Amino acid sequence: MLSTDLPLQSAAVEFRTKEEFVAEYLREGILSGRLARGARLKQADVAEQLNLSITPVREAFRILEAEGYVLSETHRGVIVAPFDASATHEINELRLMLESKLALAAMEHITPADYAALAALQDEFDQAEARGDREAVRAINYRFHRHLYSVAQLPQTLHFVQVLWAKYPFDLINLIGGRPGRAAAEHRRLLEAMQAGDKKAVVAALREHIDTGWRELQTHIDKPK
Repeated sequence: MLSTDLPLQSAAVEFRTKEEFVAEYLREGILSGRLARGARLKQADVAEQLNLSITPVREAFRILEAEGYVLSETHRGVIVAPFDASATHEINELRLMLESKLALAAMEHITPADYAALAALQDEFDQAEARGDREAVRAINYRFHRHLYSVAQLPQTLHFVQVLWAKYPFDLINLIGGRPGRAAAEHRRLLEAMQAGDKKAVVAALREHIDTGWRELQTHIDKPK
């Protein structure tokens, strides 16, 4: 397994190949906003950042293009893909279905060490929210959900969820005033329900988390400018 001691700070995720590591590094960068929608990505720059050769970076770009995180454009190379606002409602419904499945499956395998790791990530989230570091908030939110869903041991379902995340407007939701603080409280309710072994409460907490972000996004978009 590859170490995660490089710039990627994802939660307790091990990678079989260098290209998987690079793909995860870039996914987090895109979802955190460190790599902006429409930004051009250069293989050489990414390889230098991670002290790797071009080959795994090139393969990672192919993985991310298949998942919808990046696009290849003539004369522009690889760019971070924009999200499709018209598809967001459907994506939200699919997230509810698949992420509920992952959370319930995670309950069957989660360990005290996993709970401790998730609690530590939540503490980091709270600290980032308190200092107003929105990029860090989004990155830690990704790591929190990535760790939780990895525990489910359903890699294909997680893969489909990651494809959905590529198309979801997390960057817009992040601009909503007070949203990170509310998301932190929703995370805590989810963890409490899992620790209590209450499956109905787990599904309700996750639905609240996803639906609240969706509703707040709609209000934010519809608000007169």
